[in-house]
Amino acid sequence: MTANPRLLLVNGPNLNLLGTREPDVYGTATLADVERLTAEVAGSLGYEVRAIQSNHEGVLIDAIHEARADCVGIVINPGGLTHTSVALRDALTGVSLPFAEVHISDVYAREEFRHHSYLHDVAAVRVIGRGIDGYADAVRELIGSL
Repeated sequence: MTANPRLLLVNGPNLNLLGTREPDVYGTATLADVERLTAEVAGSLGYEVRAIQSNHEGVLIDAIHEARADCVGIVINPGGLTHTSVALRDALTGVSLPFAEVHISDVYAREEFRHHSYLHDVAAVRVIGRGIDGYADAVRELIGSL
């Protein structure tokens, strides 16, 4: 029996604080809620999810590299690394897995520095400003593009 195809769910710095961090911006759902929603939607489409969250860029990069072995795509909310990390971009393009970039808030309605994404032009899917439902949308769109 063959295992279901797998997606890697990556959540970057400070997303472990979901539910308590600036609820007026990010809502009251927790990281556990995000992971559960993502796994449920992926599961309904015949996919598994492996989730990682870290406040350390290198840990995220290592997880992305490891995804080459057993994942067919990546759903990533890079948090603040969106606007600063060429290394994260290089990891994502280096593994040659399609990925969806997700942001809970509408980054274009916030501070100007949040308008720039190092990932926007290499992401297969971008979902911005849909709250945690954006993760579900990203999974559906990414799987639909595979």
